[in-house]
Parts: sequence; C-alpha cells; structure tokens
Amino acid sequence: MIRHAKISEIPNILSLSKACAAYMISKGIYQWNEHYPSAQAFENDIKRKELYVLEIDAEIIGIIVISTFMDEEYIPVKWLTTNQNNIYIHRLGVHPKLQGKGYAQHMMTFAENYAKEHSFTSVRLDTFSQNKRNQRFYEARGYQKLGDIFFPKQSEHPFHCYELVL
Repeated sequence: MIRHAKISEIPNILSLSKACAAYMISKGIYQWNEHYPSAQAFENDIKRKELYVLEIDAEIIGIIVISTFMDEEYIPVKWLTTNQNNIYIHRLGVHPKLQGKGYAQHMMTFAENYAKEHSFTSVRLDTFSQNKRNQRFYEARGYQKLGDIFFPKQSEHPFHCYELVL
C-alpha cells in the first residue's frame, strides 16, 4: 500500500534511506550519503504532504517524493514542457533487501498516475550520472534525458535530468 508518510515514521524512513545509501556506496555509486537525504528534508516533505511510503506487512519498504516544487537547480534545464504544471520526483528508494521485485516500478506508476489524475503536463526528475541502473530504469519507462545539473554537496559528478510528457 502506498500512502502519505507520517512524522512519527521519520526514524524508519531514515533507516531505509541509510540502507539504500550504504548499498549504493558499496556499488561505487555516491548518490546518497550521511548528509543526504536528511531528517530535515523528510520532515519538510511530510509537512508539504509530498512524501509517500510503500508499506508491506506493516513495514516501510519504499519511499518516494511527489512534489510540485521546482528546485532552482532545474531552472537552466531545457525541459520539453513549460515550467507551469509539472511534478518532480525525488528520493525514490526501495530497501536493498527487496530491490529487483518491481517495487520501484510500482511507486513510479503510482506517481505517474497521480500526475495524470491531477492533469499535470509532465513528470520530471534527476538521477545520478554514475547510477546507470537508474538511468536504464527511467529510460525504459519512456523518460527522455535532457541536461545535467550539479549538487556539489552530494558529488562532483553531474545528475542527469529526465522528463516524461504525459
């Protein structure tokens, strides 16, 4: 079941994100670390009602942020649609012990259906340039790779921006 996250669940959500970060780092992918994503980021996501959790058997196994807020880093990107009616996906993660079972696909389908039901023009996101698995994941879903952006606190490597026009 996918539902809104609760503030009381922040410790479980942080535990999941730290497990994802450790797994990525073990694969040489320095996308998430001890600073990102932070408890404060998750608290802000919950206050804005943008953080969703995937729960199975009363355990949070996945997270996704579905936001209408456009980060300033995205401004120079040559998007396929105008910057008016878009949603942005952030912090998609599935616990490493359950990856490869279609849960990330399920959460992205949820996000894309949410966007369609609310008449958004497109779904936008970024993924780390060193995370080839994520790039294949989004491209297989029909997302088009556009420009690059940088998050110096996370990595010296760029993040690729993607958009799916609905």
